[in-house]
Amino acid sequence: MAKRNGKGLIASALIAFASLLAGLLVPDRADAADRPTLEMWRLDCGTIEIGNLDEYADTFAYPGRSMAFTDSCYLIRNGNRYLLWDTGLPRTLEGKQEQSGTDRMSLKASIVGQLAQLGIEPEQVTFVGISHYHYDHTGQAADFAGATLLVDRADWDVINEREDLSASLGPWIGGDGTLKTLTYDHDVFGDGSVIMLKAPGHTPGHRSLLVRLKDREPILLSGDAVHFRENWSRKGVPSFNTSRAETLASMDRLREIAAQIGATLVIQHEPADIAKLAPFPESSY
Repeated sequence: MAKRNGKGLIASALIAFASLLAGLLVPDRADAADRPTLEMWRLDCGTIEIGNLDEYADTFAYPGRSMAFTDSCYLIRNGNRYLLWDTGLPRTLEGKQEQSGTDRMSLKASIVGQLAQLGIEPEQVTFVGISHYHYDHTGQAADFAGATLLVDRADWDVINEREDLSASLGPWIGGDGTLKTLTYDHDVFGDGSVIMLKAPGHTPGHRSLLVRLKDREPILLSGDAVHFRENWSRKGVPSFNTSRAETLASMDRLREIAAQIGATLVIQHEPADIAKLAPFPESSY
């Protein structure tokens, strides 16, 4: 047998790793046929009226403009297991409107209240996956303290330095909750149906979510890889993102995934994208 040199071993390892990632995105057809049917609900987790949209592009593209963002969360059922993706604005805002700088935030109904309409208790939620640590995506996480928190390791490092996040993520910061920090793309249910994709740039460990439904095309939930449709078209990068280069690379990755597998991008803060999924309390399959 011929001996491999160091470069050959490294190349083989890289190929094996690439094959692993490819397997996450394109699971074996037999495995796809055997996995439980997914059911997915879009939850209303608040509204944010952005007073200064110009902050959402570092090229001075939107001077004097404002926009109303939706704050969307999602519940995904795989058999008897549930993933809650993002947890919206804090429940203390329920029925109220508050001002923060130039923005106004409001929340009509809590996630717990919406799940009650579906006959689902907080204790039934197996995983809470957060796209990133910002307050409008983690606000109600503590209501699901019994769930395993799924978060990118780079974002978790930031969370542990931020006292302002202790109210929403306290159960896991304090060590009482079950935590799983992620380094690579993560197959949530272990069957290729739901994958937390690395998409850094908005924050160091930002994630988007790929959901493979049975009766329609796959869905790509953006997190905050992009905030609204015009910014997606123009490749706009918010001035407060942690990395411009990573933001653009993550947008490119989502475009390529969508093109390769025919996925529909759902921008979580884009009001026009709400209609891409069934209206609550209906679900998508």
